[in-house]
Amino acid sequence: MAELSKTDQVEDLHLVNLTKRFGEVAAVDDLTLTIPAGSFFALLGASGCGKTTTLRMVAGLEDPTSGSIRIGDKDVTRLRAFKRPVNTVFQSYALFPHLDIFENVAFGLRRRGVKNIKPIVEAMLELVELGHLARRKPTQLSGGQQQRVAVARALINKPDVLLLDEPLGALDLKLRRQMQIELKRIQTEVGTTFVHVTHDQEEAMTMADTIAVMNAGRIEQMGSPAEIYELPRTVFVANFLGQSNLIEGRVSGAGEMLDVAAHERSFRLPRERSSATGASIILGVRPEKMTVLDAPDAARVPEGHNVLSGRVTDVSYTGVSTQYLVQASWGQELVVFEQNLIVGDRCEVGDEVVVHWSPRHSFGLDGNEDIHAGVDSAVLALESVDSAPAAGDGE
Repeated sequence: MAELSKTDQVEDLHLVNLTKRFGEVAAVDDLTLTIPAGSFFALLGASGCGKTTTLRMVAGLEDPTSGSIRIGDKDVTRLRAFKRPVNTVFQSYALFPHLDIFENVAFGLRRRGVKNIKPIVEAMLELVELGHLARRKPTQLSGGQQQRVAVARALINKPDVLLLDEPLGALDLKLRRQMQIELKRIQTEVGTTFVHVTHDQEEAMTMADTIAVMNAGRIEQMGSPAEIYELPRTVFVANFLGQSNLIEGRVSGAGEMLDVAAHERSFRLPRERSSATGASIILGVRPEKMTVLDAPDAARVPEGHNVLSGRVTDVSYTGVSTQYLVQASWGQELVVFEQNLIVGDRCEVGDEVVVHWSPRHSFGLDGNEDIHAGVDSAVLALESVDSAPAAGDGE
């Protein structure tokens, strides 16, 4: 059987001042970025942010209003889709139902007139671990198996860039997680540049080397999964990628550590972890960085930690961790995750508690930003209903 070698001479993908307008609306707005050859790159964002339009322009399925697309030194902006060294895997798989798996994967090679395709196709099927199912029809496969066939069919032509358009969206949660690992393994083995478009944060963080968070046609922040999760630079990124507790305040002292006054309390964070430029600041901390203690145990808070008091309003046991909603003394509800290291002895609804965390786990954001940017609109609507006065309570 033929050995499947890594794709040769893969080159960087360059998007330069790329813009796409639909009437007066800029779906993609002056986007410039370089996707390194051989990397697994994710474009992450909510519906309507411009990520799929970007993918379609790279694929040649949509013409840009302005700007250029280059693969290495070659400008492909005006090339038709079939002339680009790019293949796309869609959420719908788009397999040929009348052809078996072998022939689905072999389709591109046959169109190009490649001879002796059997060992090449067999090697590709082995890569996606479907060699034993070569003569089955797509309808006889599971969703995850069909997805791997679609990837094999796209990769067998050795494209410089493989575009993945919400490829796992039709799979159930357990299968989706398995496929995340499989896709990363396949990408590592073949060395092709993968550009993955998704709205699923966990999916992007599990697979990608680099994530670009998109919002309104622009890149909000780009970096490794750990970098943008641990140190978001905008409120949108802090809210959209995972969950964040955000507290509005003002800088009351500056040195290597910033002192932040908020709600008659003082919090601290390292200056290097703040992107705020003025006195107004939004202090952020991820829920899993925080610890809940019963109020009588407040003396156990480590010296120098940020601390606040509150009351537990909800407890949700999720197996790996317990999620607490804690209403701070000033009325804001904060989310705290605690790993379930012990059985029992958890806080209950109504308990008075203290919450603490290390200052080095805090981050600072521009206080002039909308504190709700990046929060799901459905969540905001629910919160507004919860906070609305009951009938008869008056205005």
